[in-house]
Amino acid sequence: MTRVYNETRRILVTGGAGFLGSHLCDRLLADGHDVICADNFFTGSRRNVAHLLPNPSFELLRHDVTFPLYLEVDEIYNLACPASPIHYQHDPVQTTKTSVHGAINMLGLAKRVGAKILQASTSEVYGDPDVHPQEESYWGRVNPIGPRSCYDEGKRCAETLFFDYHRQHGLKIKIARIFNTYGPRMHPADGRVVSNFIVQAIRGEPITLYGNGEQTRSFCYVDDLIDGLIRLMNSPDEITGPINIGNPNEFSMLQLAELVRDQTGSRSEFVFRSLPVDDPRQRQPDIRRAAELLGWKPNINLAEGLASTIDYFKKVC
Repeated sequence: MTRVYNETRRILVTGGAGFLGSHLCDRLLADGHDVICADNFFTGSRRNVAHLLPNPSFELLRHDVTFPLYLEVDEIYNLACPASPIHYQHDPVQTTKTSVHGAINMLGLAKRVGAKILQASTSEVYGDPDVHPQEESYWGRVNPIGPRSCYDEGKRCAETLFFDYHRQHGLKIKIARIFNTYGPRMHPADGRVVSNFIVQAIRGEPITLYGNGEQTRSFCYVDDLIDGLIRLMNSPDEITGPINIGNPNEFSMLQLAELVRDQTGSRSEFVFRSLPVDDPRQRQPDIRRAAELLGWKPNINLAEGLASTIDYFKKVC
């Protein structure tokens, strides 16, 4: 049975002390809601939400979503899962459990209390795509037994569970497929390309590129991404997704490295290494559905977003 409430909603954010989750908590509190942040601190950090602890509308809970959670909430943002290859490949079995068991537990909670629930899915469900740009109707090209599959297939299974709960139990669901996101509070050692390049450039170390550096990604600044998630959650119930949330401007890894080097004033050299197994050659979101259904598009360009991200890393590195 749905909890009776006024305009102030009680919102659970799993993975709320992580990079994306902490920014989402910031925004939800600024919008006047009560926020419960649940995190097991595997990749999240209390430092990311320390500034929120004095806020009486904020509650921090150490919890692993692979175990059930019993709360009274109106909405759930399920962001809990390591999102960088270094972290999700550290314990691939646990990564799959986080995506699958975590989804089951959060869906069970949503079913018990009548909450609306959003799943933070990923562009990795498209794998190494043979359709470009990727639109939501594309089923993807994923290796189910490769070293990245714990994350790719875990997220794909979570999407399946969300739609099965929606069809079988009438649950109000939302699925966002998140493309590469960057900004302050990224983990300096998460192995993702933006943080790697910035940290190496600031330290004057060689900037590591893989393959020939011509593989492409599309980079969305965190504030734009959070706005997209909230718009999706607040959209009419019939809009379930999946909906791509990302910036469609595409850059090669070499272009990104050059931009980072220029903005940091670094003299770092470029070094090239072998391409990792199953690393996608290209990744670019088709965001027409987000624009049409949510009125959403990214507003912060890469140069502008990198400037604030570099400022953050200069303070923590």
